[in-house]
Amino acid sequence: MASKIEIEVKRTRGRPKGFDRTEAVRAAMLLFWERGYEGTSFDDLTGAMGINPSSFRNTFKSKEALYREATDLYVAERGAWFAGVLSEEKNVRAAFMRLFDEAATFYTMENQPSGCMVSLAAAHVPASMSSLRDMMTAHRSAGETAMAERIRQGQRDGQIGTDIDSEIIAAFFNTIFRGMALQARDGASKTRLLEIAQVAMAALPQL
Repeated sequence: MASKIEIEVKRTRGRPKGFDRTEAVRAAMLLFWERGYEGTSFDDLTGAMGINPSSFRNTFKSKEALYREATDLYVAERGAWFAGVLSEEKNVRAAFMRLFDEAATFYTMENQPSGCMVSLAAAHVPASMSSLRDMMTAHRSAGETAMAERIRQGQRDGQIGTDIDSEIIAAFFNTIFRGMALQARDGASKTRLLEIAQVAMAALPQL
């Protein structure tokens, strides 16, 4: 017959009652977003998610695996917004102005870390973390590819000139979005970010 101590040990090894994996991953996502991969400790993660080390390993396997899952959650939520704006706005200039406007709002919200998790992540990492850098690079490139296609759609619809290089403009806008995220992390206001966006929009002239 198991002793009371043995029973209590078994209880603490499992995940807490009512454990919500998505909410736990979201808690980890906010930590990674604020502190970066290397700046977030194992104890930080288990504390934020409300689970013990054994449960963490059983559920998420490793810190890197959790980071990937947290990044996927961020990209799924923010990527849906990004794609939605590009597809919902019928005019290409309106689409990008809305992207800039909503990004400026999102980057400076008070109830979450400033900036963008993907924009600021894994830019400088040791060789042992190259797979994480490659993952973030791929996410950043995906956004640029989507913007280039939206510009080409605007050209096909006769909204902007065909002499505009869609790849270069998309790369430029991608750079502006990443720069706005860094500016926000350094304390820039929404108003300041929108001023930057207005200057950037001059790269996409009307016919």
